[in-house]
Amino acid sequence: MEPPTQRHDIGGVTLDDDEYTVKQSHFRNKYKVYDSAGDLVLESKQKLFKMKEEFPFFDADGNTVFRVKAKNVLDVAGDYVLVDERTDEPVIVLSKNFSFFHHHWTIKRPDGTDVAEVESRSAILEALRSFSTLLSFIPHKYEIATSGGEPVGEIVGKFSLRDVYKVRIEESNAVSKTALVAAAIAIDALEGN
Repeated sequence: MEPPTQRHDIGGVTLDDDEYTVKQSHFRNKYKVYDSAGDLVLESKQKLFKMKEEFPFFDADGNTVFRVKAKNVLDVAGDYVLVDERTDEPVIVLSKNFSFFHHHWTIKRPDGTDVAEVESRSAILEALRSFSTLLSFIPHKYEIATSGGEPVGEIVGKFSLRDVYKVRIEESNAVSKTALVAAAIAIDALEGN
């Protein structure tokens, strides 16, 4: 049976483009998201010095539309919930599958149903990055697939002095593009990329 369609509007924002560019500031986990036309569509920043990780997301007008927050205090390999700011309802859950040298996240519905996987493409590069900060400039690459293994997108870093990457997403009933873009930013910050 096909899983029910994931809602695409989160906090009044609907991202329906196939490609987004994410730019991170130089000094802290502060992000700007642009659609393929170059228009700003989202901003986010990781709140510093919080007992529970939290990332508010703002639309182009500066309104808070949703947030990603840790379920538990000092959550190293745990769950992070994307919450709609209008309804205060959870939309998706990001679960880190703890492993050394390989980034692997599961995206779930609030009821626990798996809908997508986000995995780094190269365990060897992740291992090298862990041992040498000189290699941290090499861009990260992630694959996004449905829980059934069907590819639905990718996150591809670019060589740059600042963290810049593309999030490419195909249409999928499993998870909304808005949720996947938010997940990409949260994963980038939580993995320390």
